[in-house]
Formats: sequence, C-alpha cells, structure tokens
Amino acid sequence: MRLDTYERLFQIAEAQAGYFTTAQAQTVGITRPQLSRYVAAGQLEHSRHGVYRLTPFPRVPHEDLFIAWLAAGPDAVISHDSALALYELSDALPAHVHLTVPRRASRRRPGYRLHTSRITPAEITHYGGLQVTTVARTIIDIAFDGLADDLVLQAVQEAVARRLVTREQLLAAAMQRGPALTRLIERALAGVPEP
Repeated sequence: MRLDTYERLFQIAEAQAGYFTTAQAQTVGITRPQLSRYVAAGQLEHSRHGVYRLTPFPRVPHEDLFIAWLAAGPDAVISHDSALALYELSDALPAHVHLTVPRRASRRRPGYRLHTSRITPAEITHYGGLQVTTVARTIIDIAFDGLADDLVLQAVQEAVARRLVTREQLLAAAMQRGPALTRLIERALAGVPEP
C-alpha cells in the first residue's frame, strides 16, 4: 500500500478504533481487489461484509459496536440497550446490538436489532469514538420500548448522579413521548437527591 494512501486510510480508521468501511477505503483510492490482497498479506483484517480493521491497531472494548455501526451505514446510531450498556447505566445486558437507522435504510442486518426512528442532530453524540444517542434519548428510547421499570429507574438515577444528563433534559425528552413516559421519568427522578 502506498504510504500516502495508507496515511489517509489510517486517519479514517484512527477515529473508528482501527475500523473502516469499503466505501471509506474507496474514497482514498483503494479498490475491492486491493482490499482482498491487503487481507491476504496480513495488513488488514476482514471483520464483516464491508468492514475492515487495520491490523496494527490494538483491540478495543466494544469492537462489536464499531463493526455494527459501520456495517449499518453512515446514518446509523448506536441506541437503546446497546447505548445504555455503553454508558454503563444499567445491569441489563443486551442480547443484540441495537442501532437506530433512517426509515429508508435497509433493515436486513442479521444479528442486529434495528430501530427506525427520526433522530435530530441534538440527540446524537460521540462516545468512545462511536456515534450514539445522547443519554436522555437513550433512556427515553429504552423506557418507550418497554425495558423493565426497575432498569429504567436505575438508568435515570445513575445518569443524573453521574451528571451525564440533567433532570430538565430527561423531562423534556419524556414529554415528547407522552404522559405515561413522563410519569415514569418523574417517578425515577423522585428517587434522586437534588444537587
């Protein structure tokens, strides 16, 4: 691989824990046949259809989330139970990687739980290099989808105690989803001491 091409690919992969997509490789001038040759030479690792890893990068926590996020496309966002686990706000262990994708995105992603929903830029953040729903949006999503109330209460109390989200942000997000969800969040906040 030419040095300048490698450096450009390295810059892309560096922000994504060493991972990149076929499309990203093509933007720096690397073709699919070249990717196959680099895999055979040990310079790259093929992680999943359309997703590769530069082998010099060390393994990182949450590799499965990086691979899923990149495989699902540039508009995908880690969300719901997976975002909750990433933020370490609950004892719940997700059985699948949860992603929110635009309605127009392909829903055929074996092994992933895809949610189609409108997400505003204000509801997206970057956490550990991943594009993920904000803490407030994550909590509202898991509550709306019916995660057990005790796990929702735990997530709210932990998030507020760790100052990852404010009471006001949670209540504003809950009000957008209706009175039942707002009551659940109010009940959770009642168990959190005022700062």
